[in-house]
Amino acid sequence: MNFNQIAMLQKLKSSMDRFRNNHPKFPLFLKAVVGNALEEGTLVEINVTTPEGKNYCTNLKLKQEDLEFFQTLSEMGSQH
Repeated sequence: MNFNQIAMLQKLKSSMDRFRNNHPKFPLFLKAVVGNALEEGTLVEINVTTPEGKNYCTNLKLKQEDLEFFQTLSEMGSQH
């Protein structure tokens, strides 16, 4: 791993820590979802509303490959 990669990882960790501090309930929500709702066929919906009231919404149905991807991310996160 080169210096630039290490610096980017440090910046990412710092940003994640700030996000957790700014939105303390969100990690708890994600933990509950991961522990109780992530299974093949689960429908995930994301809804975003701008300050001006414009709305963006999408959804996806989880596949086995998605669950494997989330497991890989989880393993990566637990290695620090």
